[in-house]
Parts: sequence; structure tokens; C-alpha cells
Amino acid sequence: MEKVLEVKNVTKLFKNGRGIQDVNFDIYEGDIFGFLGPNGAGKTTLMKITAGLGRAQSGTVKIFGYDVAEQTEKALRKVGCIVEEATAYEYISGYKNLLLASRFYEGVTRARIEDVLELVDLAEVQHEKAAGYSLGMKQRLGLACALLSRPAFVMLDEPTNGLDVEGTVKIREIITRLAEEEKVTFLISSHLIHEIEMMCNRIGIINNGKIIKQGFVSELLQGGEKTLESLFIDEVREERRKALL
Repeated sequence: MEKVLEVKNVTKLFKNGRGIQDVNFDIYEGDIFGFLGPNGAGKTTLMKITAGLGRAQSGTVKIFGYDVAEQTEKALRKVGCIVEEATAYEYISGYKNLLLASRFYEGVTRARIEDVLELVDLAEVQHEKAAGYSLGMKQRLGLACALLSRPAFVMLDEPTNGLDVEGTVKIREIITRLAEEEKVTFLISSHLIHEIEMMCNRIGIINNGKIIKQGFVSELLQGGEKTLESLFIDEVREERRKALL
């Protein structure tokens, strides 16, 4: 399968010592790759570098073979993303938010806006001001914005954070359907273990800026003998034990 994302030896450390260090992983077409770790582990730092919103101190990030730092426009041409949180102009409608966003892309028609609103289940409220949207509706509006240009690769930073059960399930259903039916590839960062286990076929566990475990969920969980929660706790504790030696 086609390699969509290639992260090699990526390091970015801040003055406080936090950041990411020597991160390596690949994502292939149709993957839903879950980047799992506690708050402050380095997930958003990596997402920003991958989205071209920050630069690594060393290492390379390539999307569809293009270096994000050196060939930014080509690398991000088929990418949609939400980094940190979905935002909207609250004084205008959901539809007008997407109409404004469509100006940044070529070939996004009003019909495409209607299709995306239908996909994220906002068609009935598309002409209501975003100020009146619930948190889940705003998250879905952000997802709609990320999907406007029919991206082949989508990066979502904590897409279900703060949502109720119904909103969480809706986001999960949209992601899995796009991956299965349209082969859209996803990189999803989260600290919500259950959601990553339910949604992703491959994962990388990050702690203190380093990936300490990665692979196919089915293999890592040993055919159901372990849960992702127990795997995560075991790996993080082992990493901490090694650090004390």
C-alpha cells in the first residue's frame, strides 16, 4: 500500500525540556493511526510539525513523498487537519463558515459544501449561527471544514475531547466510514484510550516525547488477551522504571 506519512528521527525540544525526541513511524493508505499519550506527552507538537505549523530541530516529515518543511505546498495539497481545537466564526451560520473556508481551496462547489454538511449531520442546522451550536456540533463543523477539499489524509488532534457519548460515536462513525469506503487516511491524537481502541487499526504510544510502542492494535492486544488500557499502563510504567535505572 502507498505510504502516506513518513516520520523519521524527528526531534523538537523546548526550553522546559518538553517536546518530542527521535520519533519514527509510518502511516499507509486507509490507516486510522492513533497517536495515544497523556497530556503533555508531545502529541500536539508532532501534529503541528506534520501540518507545517512548526519546524522540527532535526529529522524529516514527508507526506506522499514530499518533505513538509521544504516542499510545504506540495506536501499539504491533499491534507485536511484540525490541530488543538476546532474553531468557527460564531456570528455567522455553519454554512457560511464553510463557504468562507472554501475560498482557500480550488474546486470546492456549493454542492460539495452541502454534501459535507450532510456527512457530518449538520444539514438541518446549517443556516443557524454557530454561536448556538453545541460543542459536538462545533467539532463536526470543524471536521466538515477539514474534509471540504476531499483530502486523502486527515489529521485530527483530540477530535472527541469533551464530547458526550452521542457526539463521540458520531465522529467515530464518520472517520471509520471514510477510511473504509473512500480510503481516506487518518492520524488521530488522543488521550482517550477507549476511543483509540474502538477507532484505530494501528497505534503509537507516546510518553515524555518518545514513542515507546507502536503496531497494529490486534497484534499488540494479543488477540484480545490484553486491553489497550492495560497495554498503555504497562508500557508507560516500564518506561518510567527504565528512566530510574
